[in-house]
Amino acid sequence: MPVVTESAVRAALTKVIDPEIRKPITELGMVKSVAVRDDASVHVEVYLTTAGCPMRTEISNRVATAVADVPGAGQVTVDLDVMSDEQRTELRKSLRGDSAEPVIPFAQPGSMTRVYAVASGKGGVGKSSVTVNLAAAMAARGLSVGVLDADIYGHSVPRMLGTDARPTQVERMIMPPVAHDVKVISIAMFTQGNTPVVWRGPMLHRALQQFLADVFWGDLDVLLLDLPPGTGDVAISIAQLLPSAEILVVTTPQAAAAEVAERAGAIALQTRQRIVGVVENMSWLELADGTRMELFSSGGGQAVADRLSKAVGAPVPLLGQIPQDPAVVDTGDSGTPIVLSAPDSPVAQALKSVADKLAVRQRGLAGMSLGIDTTRRG
Repeated sequence: MPVVTESAVRAALTKVIDPEIRKPITELGMVKSVAVRDDASVHVEVYLTTAGCPMRTEISNRVATAVADVPGAGQVTVDLDVMSDEQRTELRKSLRGDSAEPVIPFAQPGSMTRVYAVASGKGGVGKSSVTVNLAAAMAARGLSVGVLDADIYGHSVPRMLGTDARPTQVERMIMPPVAHDVKVISIAMFTQGNTPVVWRGPMLHRALQQFLADVFWGDLDVLLLDLPPGTGDVAISIAQLLPSAEILVVTTPQAAAAEVAERAGAIALQTRQRIVGVVENMSWLELADGTRMELFSSGGGQAVADRLSKAVGAPVPLLGQIPQDPAVVDTGDSGTPIVLSAPDSPVAQALKSVADKLAVRQRGLAGMSLGIDTTRRG
């Protein structure tokens, strides 16, 4: 039988990833002690960030499983302890630095995170469904993805991603829950039940600022923001807090909806943000005989893309047309996006095609407004 050593056990623990922070527990200072007894049994003590850590069972199970795989290891026991205030401070500094005030990482010049603000002119066009499915599809590709539910009044993202978990707070740093490999934060996680949020502009701005700066998002490849309908306070705040965010406009084929969606996209002219493209949702219903029923007319998405292209003076593509499918409603209510529950369905394929186009885009200065006035003055 192989001889179990402490170094072998610690090597195995480097493979245990904290489910919230998404880093090895060995890097986070969470391994308190390792003891290998004469009978090859192993006892491991692990620090939790807080006494009420919602992931305590999962962390314990991951540790036990990793140690049990060490050749020659006998019975494995795991005890949990809680970090001291000093240890939490060191953890926060190791993750966020020693800045006195939290900063928005996605607004920093060196940020490589692609930020997409998903907007619509009116409600009921399926903007949130598009957002969560794009997020899940990109995460399934292996990207690190986050979703910020910026629809403070009409939040629905946690339900659609199937999580009712509460964030964990380490000092002033908030750890977002993870669902389907997507990090998610929403005001719904800080309210009781279905309590409405009754806030005016300044409080909305402050909440968004905290969600962006106080939440530990880690090294994201993509951050999606589910904006409320229209062009109100939240859209303006996002433009101020994340000037490099690109706008993704969601509409339906209906002409009236397309006109309103065009207004939501045209806000980019004032905020100097880039419009990455248009997604037409609920484009048609595929019938059993293979024909398509266009319940909301047709052409709205292309019309929005064409008019926005003319308005901003740069190409705004129609990234995709998403067919209707009653399963989208069912999967949204059950908390498993259709791109995961029925990946081969036409609607899932259309959504994944849009996600692929957004995922492979390279960040750069081409096409982005630099806020330079080129008008010649006498």
